[in-house]
Order: sequence, then structure tokens, then C-alpha cells
Amino acid sequence: MLYLIRKMRSQLNSWALLSVIFSTLILLPALLIMIQLFAESNENWEHIKEYMLKNYIVNSVTLVSFTGFFTVLIGVSTAWLVSAYKVPMHRFFKWGLILPLAIPPYIGAYTYHGILNYTGVIQTTLRNQFGIKVDQKYFDIMNIPGAVFIFTMFLYPYVYIITRSFLENQSSSLIENARLLGKGSFMTFIQVVLPVSRAAIVGGVSLVILEVFNDYGVVKYFGIQTFSTAIFQAWFGMGDIYSAIKLAGTLMFIVVLILILEKVIRGRKQYSYSTSKVRPLQPKELKGLKKVAVLSFFISLFALAFAIPFIQLLQWVYMTYDVILSAAFADLIWNSVFVAAIGSVFIIIVALIIANFSRLSKGWIGKLFSKITVLGYSIPGAVIAIGVLTLFLALDEKVITLYEWFGLEPTLVLSLSISMLIFAYVVRFLAVGFNSIESGFDKVGTVFTEASRTLGMSVTKTFFKVDIKMIKGAIAGGFILVFVDILKELPLTLILQPFNFYTLATKTFQYASDERIHEAAVSSMVIICISALSIFFLHRVLEKEPK
Repeated sequence: MLYLIRKMRSQLNSWALLSVIFSTLILLPALLIMIQLFAESNENWEHIKEYMLKNYIVNSVTLVSFTGFFTVLIGVSTAWLVSAYKVPMHRFFKWGLILPLAIPPYIGAYTYHGILNYTGVIQTTLRNQFGIKVDQKYFDIMNIPGAVFIFTMFLYPYVYIITRSFLENQSSSLIENARLLGKGSFMTFIQVVLPVSRAAIVGGVSLVILEVFNDYGVVKYFGIQTFSTAIFQAWFGMGDIYSAIKLAGTLMFIVVLILILEKVIRGRKQYSYSTSKVRPLQPKELKGLKKVAVLSFFISLFALAFAIPFIQLLQWVYMTYDVILSAAFADLIWNSVFVAAIGSVFIIIVALIIANFSRLSKGWIGKLFSKITVLGYSIPGAVIAIGVLTLFLALDEKVITLYEWFGLEPTLVLSLSISMLIFAYVVRFLAVGFNSIESGFDKVGTVFTEASRTLGMSVTKTFFKVDIKMIKGAIAGGFILVFVDILKELPLTLILQPFNFYTLATKTFQYASDERIHEAAVSSMVIICISALSIFFLHRVLEKEPK
């Protein structure tokens, strides 16, 4: 037995070495930004700090605060109503209320602007059919309240999914006991449901906050000055990477503070059952006015967050498909699928290596690697892009020296290649693939791995012949989630895309920025359809999985 333990430890060394290499590469962009944050400042940074930084902070915090509040309000209420009550089309709304996640906020932003502006369907109908002229200020969505509306509509599913999943696994005795004590539906929700769901709610709203900080498309299109737009202005407008790094570092510092605050808010309170006989919460049939009210709420929310923008995009697709569909558009689809597929494959490979080492090492080192892995998803895409760009420019300087040593023409190789973009995707979305694979490993445990090791198989052979076959579902789920996230990613791709290389997301944004919103509809629809099909597929897979 001692021989087996020693042999396993020696074989784990190779897994540990790979985990150390990958974890270091993931950390490097963030470390480079933190180092440059304390470097000597230039005139541009002094100007930004004195006149503009306060505005960036105020706007960013305002967007995050109001979006967080409204997503909690909508997400938690829908999660509770779906979990506790039954209305007509209950099964449809259960997954249909997740569909707004298929529409990236920047696509939702330009779609709603197109619906509400002077030439949009609403104002045109009012003028032509009813002879009504309206004040433009009542239909102006291109401001902070409009951005809050967009973020709320298309990001509330984060809170809804996590809270609903938590509530569906809760014991029905909690609700029954509250009712026996004379509590009505509203007070049961306030005094019982909210306290026990606190961790799930905070987890969901944390994802919303990170998405708002990460956004560039909505705030740029609406003309709102935030950290993301400031980073782009510093880099592309002024050509000043040092000011961009300092802005990125400041934003990263704010994000870290928010994540620490999240841990404090969650606290150490945990709720568990004193018995193993737990009856899951069973939805109760609603009748009368309550049924009508809840059904109306679901229909209105689904319409605003998915149906209306989707139908409008379909109309625009019908108007422009003959102009847009061409060989160039086929190249767009190929570019998008290519980078998303390659990035997803690398992410799944790295996630498998780190997750396997973390579960087998059973020590603080394994836990440390797992924490480092999820770090990238906590950092906005624009920040990661600047860190990766800094790293690859430094590497290119070394390569240029090598070129000169061999007497060749100095040229930028790494920082102009697609490899930089793929690497940035790995840093940004590794957490998505890792979480899926880690949950898969948690379900199968280590019993089969230990049995294989006892029979004389090495750690590596056991991984390929036993472990990887048992978590095929988790690998497929992680790949799909990562693929969709990369497909929709905008700020990171805009900064790091090679010259004359466009994806569906960047081309959509380019069309919208040029006020060619009708032309942007075709590429938007491709993104939405792929995302919606993935959401539906994952929902069905999760429903069939044993609890």
C-alpha cells in the first residue's frame, strides 16, 4: 500500500507541474496590471484622474447598484413563483424565463433603441395610424435608466436560475410550518424564503455585477462613460497603453472589493436539515385573480426580455438577409466558430488537468489552483485584454531580439496573431469549463479511480480509461457553455482581434455603431439562435440528471 501511495505521488508530480504552469499563465495578465498600476504616471493619466475618473466611478457604481437591485427583485420573485406555484404554461415558463440570456445585452440595447426611436415601429405606428406625435424624451432609452433597463431584462436570469435551483431543492416543511403559524404567502416569502436563499441570491447578483462591469457594447452605444469605455478610449483613442493599464487596475481593484463584500454579505450562516427525509417543494395550483396576475407577470416579462426583441430582429433579418448573406458573412461565421471551438477545446483540456489534480491531491495546493482557475471570470474582459496585450508585447520584444540576433527583419509575431486572442479566452472563461468539470468529478467521486489504481493502473491511464468516460456529460456541458460565452464575447475580442479579423459579435457591434441596425440583425440572430438552442439543450440534460 505504501508503494502504491509513493507511486501515485510521483505520478501526480507531472499533473502538479502542468497545473502550476497553467495557473501561472492565468495569473500573469492580472499580475502585470497590478505591477504597472504603481508605475510612474504620465500626463494623460493625471488628466483622467483629475477630471474624468470620478465620473467613471459614479456611472459604473450607479449602473451596478440599480441593475443589481432590479435583477434581484425580478429574479427572486420569478424563481419563487415558478417553484411554489403552478399556472398555465408552467413548464414553458420554467425554461422560457431563462431565454433572455441568449440575447447579449449589446444586441438588446440596439434592438430596443431601434424599436423606440423616431423611425421605430412604435412611433411610426402612432404617427401614421393614429396621427399622434409624441415628445422624443419619453422614448429616449440612450441614458443610464435605459441601460439599467437593458441590463435588468437580459441579466436577471442569472439570479432566477441560481435561486430557482436552490428553492426547488428546499424542504416543503419550511413553507408548511410557516403557513401553520399563520403566515400568508407574502410574509412567508419575506421571513422564510429570502433568509434561507440569501447565499443563492448573492451568488446570482454577483454574476450580474461582473457582467455589468464587463460590458462595453451597451455603454458605448448609449454614450455612457464607464471604465470599459475609458479603457478603449485610452488605448484606441490616445494610443496610451499605460493609462489603459491604470484604468484596468483601478477597475480590478473595485471588483476585488465587491467580491470581498460578497463574502461578507454571505457570512457564515448555513441552513441544513436535521433529518434525511426531505420532501422537495411542490408547486401549488393558483386560481382566480392570483392565477391571472402571476400569468400576466410571466407573459409580460417574457415578452419584454425575449419575444419583442426577437420578433423585431426577425423583421430586420427579413429586410436585409439578401444584402448580408454572402461569402464574407460565411467567413464571419467561420471565424466565430473557429475561435470559439479552439478556445473551448483548450479551456476543457486545461480545466480537466487542474480539476483532476485538485481532487486527487486533497491538500491546500489543489484548493489554491482551483481558486486561481476561477479568478479570470471575476475580471472584466477589457481588463484581461489589456493584461494579455501587455504580456504578449513583452514576449514580442524578446522575439524581436532573437530576430535581430539571427539577422532577420524585426516584426511583431505574437501580439498580432490569433494565439493572443485564444489565450485571452482561456484566461477569461476557464472558470466556466472548470466549474462544470469539477461538478462532474464531485458526482462520480474517487471510488472508481482508487479501484483502478489498486488494480495497477497509473494516474494518467486511469484518467483516460476511467475518469474521463464517467464525466462525458459534464465535459460536453462545459464545452457548450464556454463555446456560447466566447461566441457572445465583445470587449475582449474588440481589443485583441487580429487585423481584418471579425467575428459575429464584433461585426454586429460595428454595424450598430454605424447606425446600420437592420444589417446587424442577421449576425445577431445567428448568435441568439445558437445560444437559445444551447440553453434548451442544457435545460433538458439537467432535468434528466439524477438529483
